[in-house]
Amino acid sequence: MDKRFFNIFNLTEDEAIALLDTPQDEVEEDDSRYIAASHLVNFPTERSINALMRAIEKNDPSLDNRIVRRKSVEILGRLQATQALPVIRTCLADEDCYTVENAVWAIGEIGTQNSEILEEVAQLLDKPGQTYRVIIHTLTKLDYEPAIERIRRFIDAEDAPTASAAIAAVCRFTRDYTYMEKVVALLQHPNVFARRLSIQDLIDAKYYDAIPSIARCPVSIIFRLRGIRMLAEVAIPNRAMTFGEIQPYLEQTLRDHPQDLDLVHSYNQLPALPFLVRELYDTDFGRCYLATKTILENYAETAPSALFATYAEEANNDYGAHFHVVKLFGWLKHAPAYDLLVEALHNTQPQFQKSRAAAAIALGELGDPRAIPELKKSLETKIWDLKYTTLMALEKLGDTSSHEIAANDEDWLIRAKAK
Repeated sequence: MDKRFFNIFNLTEDEAIALLDTPQDEVEEDDSRYIAASHLVNFPTERSINALMRAIEKNDPSLDNRIVRRKSVEILGRLQATQALPVIRTCLADEDCYTVENAVWAIGEIGTQNSEILEEVAQLLDKPGQTYRVIIHTLTKLDYEPAIERIRRFIDAEDAPTASAAIAAVCRFTRDYTYMEKVVALLQHPNVFARRLSIQDLIDAKYYDAIPSIARCPVSIIFRLRGIRMLAEVAIPNRAMTFGEIQPYLEQTLRDHPQDLDLVHSYNQLPALPFLVRELYDTDFGRCYLATKTILENYAETAPSALFATYAEEANNDYGAHFHVVKLFGWLKHAPAYDLLVEALHNTQPQFQKSRAAAAIALGELGDPRAIPELKKSLETKIWDLKYTTLMALEKLGDTSSHEIAANDEDWLIRAKAK
């Protein structure tokens, strides 16, 4: 059994730095410099940043060391370590295209207005074999307009996410949104990554006209909510849209019923229930929503026992399937799931966070007034979507007494909903 991952959270900062500083050929079998580099994201100190910079400067050509260098660049980006920019900049000329990609991404995360660095990033658009999407994204994020003509060459790229990023960049720089419908169309792409990345490009282009289309995109609710929220934060202050105009799309997304999505997958014939339950574990949420819709329309009577069984076996520990099972119990209005839903509502493990909002919606669907005090506890969290869905569920249960408290919430969306 691989023991390396048992240690990942037990390393101290000193141990992680010492391990990262160990020459690659002297690392013991049970240790990993890659994990040491990853772990330093928890220590935003001068010492950790210096250790990560030293790791980048170790040029041993072995694959293990190349992977450690890539990770070290990424972590410096995550730590937004400005002092590491000169070292990261040297990686733009690296022979390893993944190191280059991470360096470009890290420069975007740290941020710079240094035109020499930005021009070096832009020149990578002329170099074969690079991850052009990341380059375009970083140049757009850092407003490097001199790259616009080089970016424009990619608007018809074969790779849909690269073309999408290029269109969004050109639109943002020229303020001409003629081609943005091409990016909106990618919300219906068969590939889940193309769908997710198009949402990011719509955010980058500040294209708030896409809010209704984002609400119907069959990807995880996390991506849709992020898109709607970030675009609302641009549209409302600019008086382009009001909260009242955005609210229906926001609440449709938080409800997350599959009938409100434009599904990109389909079945040739009706699958058996065990197959559909298995589909709830797919990493492409478009497939999960298709399975959910099919279960609701064809297996409403037999589904609950199959859902309890899969929950006991596996879904209690798989955060994607957990989310879909919780939602299904709500849509099926299955009263015996009440205790399971209350447990999901109060589950504070980070990976199950989106299941908490799902449980709030599901409890609203069950219509059991016992849920009212349980739901009110959720208004004390810092999680905006949980608070918002709690208000929606309380409304459904006929209780609006919490709206007064929520009217003074720290989050503007919760205040807007309460008013």
